[in-house]
Amino acid sequence: MKFFIDTANLDEIREAQALGVLDGVTTNPSLMAKEGITGKDNIMRHYKAICDIVDGDVSAEVISVDFEGMVREGEELVEIDEKIVVKIPMIKEGIKALKYFSSKGIRTNCTLIFSAGQALVAAKAGATYVSPFVGRLDDISTDGIGLIEQILTIYRNYGFDTQVLAASVRHPMHIIQCAEVGSDVMTGPLSAIEALLKHPLTDIGLEKFLSDYKKGNA
Repeated sequence: MKFFIDTANLDEIREAQALGVLDGVTTNPSLMAKEGITGKDNIMRHYKAICDIVDGDVSAEVISVDFEGMVREGEELVEIDEKIVVKIPMIKEGIKALKYFSSKGIRTNCTLIFSAGQALVAAKAGATYVSPFVGRLDDISTDGIGLIEQILTIYRNYGFDTQVLAASVRHPMHIIQCAEVGSDVMTGPLSAIEALLKHPLTDIGLEKFLSDYKKGNA
């Protein structure tokens, strides 16, 4: 499973990259705003800064909700760096844009997926990735992991190449559950990735090892 980090914070991206397990980055307008990145030129420069840090794909989201606007923005975004994947919302005009970009060989990430039907249509339109929002579904007492599994089953049934990117991952158990059902990618905060490293018995064991070493080598 690929690990993406869902942030626009350059320090967090650098830290995740330094771990050696980072495969890419996802961003959205909310994450850009959180970092105080506003204005088209500043946003474009920030995307380039992200691409300069990571080795893998960087999802950059369009703002337009009409076909022409999405195409215009997407074509501008892919000029930034070859790592850019154009992030398109799951709406009717977005499906048209997915098909257009697919015909041009431009990679896409269809975001705001909340049902298997949406994921099926996005795959038929040629999306490179689909992003089902696991955490947001869990927030309304719906089985987010179950949706990931359902989409994967449908894609296997028909041989779709579209990758399932589990989004809105909140904690380490989400990551483990996504891995168990076979999600191609997960994207979440640095805290969730780092939490995978932690276990109290590891800390206790290390403390014991070091204590015993000091006793014998004082």
